[in-house]
Amino acid sequence: MAVLRDLLAEIEYECIKGTLDREVADIIYDSRKVTPGSMFICITGAIQDGHGYAAAAVQAGASVLMVEKEVELPEEADVTVIRVRDTHYAMVFASAAFFGNPAQEMKIIGITGTKGKTTTTYLVKSILEHAGRKVGLIGTIEIIIGDTHIHADHTTPESYLIQKYFRQMADAGCDTVVMEVSSQGLMLHRTQGFIFDFGIFTNLEPDHIGKGEHKDFDDYLHCKSLLFKQCRVGIVNHDDEHWEAVTAGHTCELETYGIDTEADLRAENITFLREAGNLGMGFMVTGLMNLPVQIATPGKFSVYNALTAIAICRHFGVQEEDVKAALLAAKVKGRIEPVKVSDKFTLMIDYAHNAMALKSLLGTLREYNPHRLVCLFGCGGNRAKSRRYEMGEVSGRMADLTIITSDNPRTEEPQAIIDDIKTGIGRTDGRYVEICDRKEAIAYAISHGEPGDIIVLAGKGHEDYQEINGVKYPMDERVLIQEILEGR
Repeated sequence: MAVLRDLLAEIEYECIKGTLDREVADIIYDSRKVTPGSMFICITGAIQDGHGYAAAAVQAGASVLMVEKEVELPEEADVTVIRVRDTHYAMVFASAAFFGNPAQEMKIIGITGTKGKTTTTYLVKSILEHAGRKVGLIGTIEIIIGDTHIHADHTTPESYLIQKYFRQMADAGCDTVVMEVSSQGLMLHRTQGFIFDFGIFTNLEPDHIGKGEHKDFDDYLHCKSLLFKQCRVGIVNHDDEHWEAVTAGHTCELETYGIDTEADLRAENITFLREAGNLGMGFMVTGLMNLPVQIATPGKFSVYNALTAIAICRHFGVQEEDVKAALLAAKVKGRIEPVKVSDKFTLMIDYAHNAMALKSLLGTLREYNPHRLVCLFGCGGNRAKSRRYEMGEVSGRMADLTIITSDNPRTEEPQAIIDDIKTGIGRTDGRYVEICDRKEAIAYAISHGEPGDIIVLAGKGHEDYQEINGVKYPMDERVLIQEILEGR
């Protein structure tokens, strides 16, 4: 419960009806969830306009409306109406005040970039917790508050939810939060209302450009750059060609990391590690820190992710031994995640579900000179057929054997999707087998694994379901693997 006047302290507004001394029981931006005594914020969205539900919200018990344009209400309605220029923006500050500005009680780390955000957040969490800190996490896969794991619907949640999670984290004893910051989250003001202690830029590639996202690459870059006007210390990948553009006009201290340049923190003497079915990387950290590091995930991008995490955690005074132990132990669900099934060959799970990601993944695994590179994947239904052709062609060219199977067929016939993938593979000389049932396909991959093989199960990653005709059925590849091994 909070007094409306206090919630508006950081907002420019006009009270066009009612009193500012009302108590607000909650802040709601979905009219279906209005509760008595709540403030309903009318958001103008891409599809729905909350202003059209103002009267219904009052009827459901809302005692305050926040609007940016006129709404029709019964004359006798006992409600306070606050008008602001941008309700989405105002909600940020009202939410922060409602929850008592919890970001001020913790260190907040925000990571933006096209790739690497998810993995890096988990690496940072692992390192800092090895050093004795209690860390909350907000990201693409989940929100973690102590032992509680909440499924994530968006990479960066709505501002109200961010503040709610911050409050829960602070109350649970967290002293640090690490979160993914998407360009959409920055564009829609979801991360306003507080200052990040550390803002991190990983890399930038053309992505999320199109209807409902960013109009062009310049807009995408601009939104990423907003983080560096909202943080105290900026840490950026000096190897990315866009780093100067992303940090133009920054208001924070800046430091850099990288591999190929004279960055402040560098990874040198990089080596590829392979032993008893396990893949990893080794490198020497130089510059602002000096220590040897090994990580249990493959590829140059894994080095970047680890180096990013080290660059952040350096500011927390973490001991070298904690850094080394945490990086070696860290695993991220569904991101080049190793699953031990044999000392003779390697099995990994990865979320690669488009041609660009699959090409990067298979190219990385090729660097380990496998006896055979085996790629198992399917494609989602009710999505562009071009993705199926492209992924089929990538796997056909880069893998020694492709196992085509089902992913999330949704409302399409799985065999029709498989046939489209085969069209793409048909443009190559690649060998393939098709096994529609994903568990049977994984069993085939394991039973036919040869010494020195690298087998990757692509597309599902962290997902623990399979969507068929609108129903999500439980299906976790780790569980399937365990069942297969127990049944052998």
